[in-house]
Amino acid sequence: MKQFATVFGVVSFLLVAGAMDAQEKKDQKNTGVTIDMTKKSVSIDAKVAPRKLEHLKGEQYPIELIACWGHPKGKKAHETVLTIEVDPSEVHKALEKVGLKPGKPAKGAAQKEGDPDPKAQGPEVNVFVEVPDGAGGTKRLTLEKILMDPKTKKAPPKMTFVFTGSSLTAPDPNKPDDKKYGADLTGSLICLFPVTDEVVLQTGWTMKEEKFLKLDVRPDVLPKEGTPVKLVIEAK
Repeated sequence: MKQFATVFGVVSFLLVAGAMDAQEKKDQKNTGVTIDMTKKSVSIDAKVAPRKLEHLKGEQYPIELIACWGHPKGKKAHETVLTIEVDPSEVHKALEKVGLKPGKPAKGAAQKEGDPDPKAQGPEVNVFVEVPDGAGGTKRLTLEKILMDPKTKKAPPKMTFVFTGSSLTAPDPNKPDDKKYGADLTGSLICLFPVTDEVVLQTGWTMKEEKFLKLDVRPDVLPKEGTPVKLVIEAK
């Protein structure tokens, strides 16, 4: 009888664990964020962003973000490579689930002349964009392959991405203690330069690089605007 109870308990545990795993995968699919614990990676549903927005009358701005919400919800939709729909805090939670701990985002330049510019802190991660390969499969592209200097057509210096996590922000100035996850207010997920700390990932670049790195997307590398792609973040 005891042996039967033990076997029954093990089977019950496996059934419950399987159901929980299935529900978690369903939840991930609904949020647009998929976690791979084996590879310690997080994949986010995204689309190729338009480089010109109608309300800006065709004016094009240099790239400052890799991913954010699209227009009109996203505050930086005119400066991004990809658009996403997921809340940035969901990506933050997913990165913690694969074992990463957020560091500290940087913002702006040095306060005093001669001091070093603030620099992002946190664990380094790899970032790729997964696109259709034209043969029914997919291929991964690094951001160095996607971005370029529009004047020289050269790739930018190698980027180091850091999981910083976002600052907390009080959206209502009359309620300074009622703070929210800042990136969920702007929709910014990955930023190249520390123009904001309301973001989940930053590069190791500072505002010094922002002055001379005016980047754009290579027109022959990514699929057409609006094409669904995957943004992949992997722990190193």
